[in-house]
Amino acid sequence: MTFQAPLWLLALLAVVALVALYVVLQLRRKAYAARFTNVALLDTLVPKRPGWRRHLAFGLVALGMAALLVSLAVPSTEVRVPRERATVVMAVDVSLSMQATDIEPSRFEAMQTAAKQFVDVLPARINLGLVSFAGTATTLVTPTTDRGQVRAAIDNLDLAESTAIGEAVFTSLTAVQNYQATLDAPEEDLPPARIVLLSDGYNTVGRDDTQAISAAVDAGIPVSTIAFGTDYGTLDLDGERVPVPVDRETLERVADETGGSYSEAASAAELEQVYEDLGSQIGYTTEPRDVSYWFVRAGVLVALVGLVLSLLWTNRLV
Repeated sequence: MTFQAPLWLLALLAVVALVALYVVLQLRRKAYAARFTNVALLDTLVPKRPGWRRHLAFGLVALGMAALLVSLAVPSTEVRVPRERATVVMAVDVSLSMQATDIEPSRFEAMQTAAKQFVDVLPARINLGLVSFAGTATTLVTPTTDRGQVRAAIDNLDLAESTAIGEAVFTSLTAVQNYQATLDAPEEDLPPARIVLLSDGYNTVGRDDTQAISAAVDAGIPVSTIAFGTDYGTLDLDGERVPVPVDRETLERVADETGGSYSEAASAAELEQVYEDLGSQIGYTTEPRDVSYWFVRAGVLVALVGLVLSLLWTNRLV
């Protein structure tokens, strides 16, 4: 919880001073009563008081006053709300290594399922595009709010040779920038953009990752990466078993240097969770919500209870 006008919290010192004064008065009353040496006479002169109940009533009133003063500081709590605008391009690796079955039923099928879940997680007003890459990178869907179009493109993905991670970033950047050009808005008013890139292998063709990183940094577009697969994946090529481990180092560097996030997924369930987390991270933001009315209601209620109890127990207001 945060306070939008924290200086008002200094007013709580007045409540502290009031409590201190109350304590002093109670001690003085006890000291005055102690001067009477005749206990029987004291009982006739000093009426019996409700003891702890009187203190409880005062405490409730003081607590209510404190709550009302806290409300003046405008307490607020962070709440998650869907983004009104954003552009996301999902770049998925469709190289032959995605045929590996170290993740059931295969890396490729698990990726398709999780990618469609990511489509469902994003708020409806966020524009989502799809890029596939193997030896080259291709924009399959330009950023759009039509989720059916993206799901259909995911279902129709085909595998191909080689892995061009750098080209995937460049193509995704172009997709974002082309969409932003259609908005006819000044640069400072453009919606935030993010690239989400999934790959299981090493960059083998096209521009390298350092060039892609520089381009993303210049464009101010973070690239979040997911390293998908295990270190023990293999692929049968022409009767030969070829190892296809994950290149975590490259993917982590791309994410770190562009301001994105890096994740690892070694199973279908982990990939689904990563996509869900990314959807929440990209599609939602936190905003302060004023909750001062909580303190106003609580303060008034507690103070009223204290006053009523004081009237019932002592026939006077605190």
